Amino acid sequence: MTNSKMNHEINLVPKSGGRLKFALAYPNFYRVGMSNLGIHIIYELLNLRQDTSCERFFLSDNLLSVETQTPLNKFQVIGFAVSFEPDYFNVVKMLRAGKINPRAAERTDFDPIIIAGGPCATFNPEPLAEIFDAFIIGEGEVILPPLIDEIISSENLPRLERLEKLSQIAGVYVPAFPKKVSRQWVKNLDEYSAHSTVLTDDAEFNMYLIETARGCGRHCRFCMAGYCFRKPRNRSLDVLKNEIRDAKKFGKKIGLMGAAISDYPQIDELCKFILGEGLTMSVASFRADSVTAELVKSLTASGLKTLTIAPEVGSEKMRRVVNKGITEENIFNAVELGLRAGIKNFRLYFMIGLPFEELADVEEILNLTRRIKKFCGGRLTLSVNPFVPKPFTPFQWSPFAGKKYLEAALKILRGGLKSIGGVEIIFESIRAAEVQAILSRGDRKLSEIILRSETEQEFRKNFNLDKEFYLCQRNLDENLAWDFLNQGFDKKYLIDEYKRAENLKLTPPCFEGCKRCGVCEVI
Repeated sequence: MTNSKMNHEINLVPKSGGRLKFALAYPNFYRVGMSNLGIHIIYELLNLRQDTSCERFFLSDNLLSVETQTPLNKFQVIGFAVSFEPDYFNVVKMLRAGKINPRAAERTDFDPIIIAGGPCATFNPEPLAEIFDAFIIGEGEVILPPLIDEIISSENLPRLERLEKLSQIAGVYVPAFPKKVSRQWVKNLDEYSAHSTVLTDDAEFNMYLIETARGCGRHCRFCMAGYCFRKPRNRSLDVLKNEIRDAKKFGKKIGLMGAAISDYPQIDELCKFILGEGLTMSVASFRADSVTAELVKSLTASGLKTLTIAPEVGSEKMRRVVNKGITEENIFNAVELGLRAGIKNFRLYFMIGLPFEELADVEEILNLTRRIKKFCGGRLTLSVNPFVPKPFTPFQWSPFAGKKYLEAALKILRGGLKSIGGVEIIFESIRAAEVQAILSRGDRKLSEIILRSETEQEFRKNFNLDKEFYLCQRNLDENLAWDFLNQGFDKKYLIDEYKRAENLKLTPPCFEGCKRCGVCEVI
C-alpha cells in the first residue's frame, strides 16, 4: 500500500500520536475494505481516544499502513475485521508479509497482540483459534473500550498474563484461556455514530455510507445476521438527518446500510429528505414485502437502472422452509413498483441446496422466473448460490448439498432458461461454496490447515481431515464447535425452529414484548 491512496482520501478523523499503536487490518484489497462500514466505525472509535492511534492495512504487495507507511510489525495491537470465510487465507498471508508469526502459541512478549472482530469472529472463531490471540464476540463499540484500557494497563506484563486478563473482559474470547463467552451488543444505536469516516473514490461503493439500522427480526432460517444481530434496532430519524446534513458538503451518493432498508419505519420520509437535500441515494438491500413506491422512486431518481430482489426460493413449500416471509404477490408487487418507476431490468437472488429441498423445488425457481420475465418484459439476471449452513441458525445442522445435487439443479436452471431468452444466470463456484461450508462449521483442527494455506486452492490441496464430517447432516444433540458462545438464546430455540422448517411452519417476525428466543429478556 502506497501513500498515493491517502493522497486521494478525505479523512474525517485524522490522528497522530497516542501511546498505543493499533493496526486496523482488513484481509482483502483496499477497494473492498473501504466499502466495509465496520472499518469506518472502528477507525473513528479508536482515533477519538487520546491514548490510541489507529492506522489501516489492506491486502497488498507493499504491506505498509495507509497513513504513515509503517510496517505491520511496528504496531502493538493488530485488529483484523473478518467478515467472510474466504478471507481467512488472506489473514495468514498478511501476517507473514508483515513479518509476524501467524501461530499464536509461538509469538513472544515482543510481538503484537493479534485480535479478530467482525461476523466470523462472533459466529465461530474456532477455525482461527491457533492464529489469533483474542476474538471480539459481538459489537466492537461496547467491547473495544475496556479491551484497549486493559491492553494499555497491562503493557509491562508477560504475554500470557496479559491474555488471561483480556479473557476476563465481557465479550472477549481468548483461545489460550477458553471459557463461555456472551455476545455483547449496542442497546441504543443513537449513542454511537456509524457513517463513512474516510472518503475515497477508490471503493466498490463510492458513497457516503450511513447505517440506518442493525439486526433483523425477520427470522429467515438460513441467515446468521437475523439471529446473531438481534435484537433489531433502528437509529432515530433525527440522527440520520443530521448525518445526512453533515455528508452534504461532500456531494457523494448516500449509501443506506442495514439488513433490510425497506423495514426502516420512516423510510419514505428518509428518502424524501435525502433527495430534498439535493443528494442521491442507494440501499444495501430491501425486502419485497416492505418496499415502498417512494423508495423505488427515490432509487430511480438516483440513477438506479436494475432493481434487485431476493426471492431466495421458487416454491411455496420452500418459502415456508426458509421462513423468508414473502409471497409471490410481494415479489410481483416489487417488480411492478420498479416498472412504474421506469426500471426495466431486474436481478433475482436465489439459493439452491437448501434443507428439505428437492429438484422439483428448483423447477419452481425456473417457473417463477418465466412468470416474472413475462410480466416485466425486461432483462433478468439470476444470481444463484449454493446454500452454506451457518452457525447459530436453525440450519446449522443441515448438510451442504454437494456437487452431484448442485450440478443437477444447475442443469435444470440452465436448460430451462434457454427457452426463455433475455435471462442471464450467474452461479457461484460449487468448489468455493464447499470450502466456505467447511470453514463456516469448522473446529480448531482447521487452524493448522489454514496456517499452511494462503489460498483456497492450497486449502483444498492441504485438507487432510474427514471432509464429510464438516459437510454432512449434524445431529441435533451433537456438541458443536461454537456451543461455548452465548448469542442470547439457547440451542432449544434453534432446534424448535429447525423442526418448524421441517414441518413447513412459519414463524412471525420479532415484535415488542416477544419472548420466543430470549434475546430481549437479557437487555
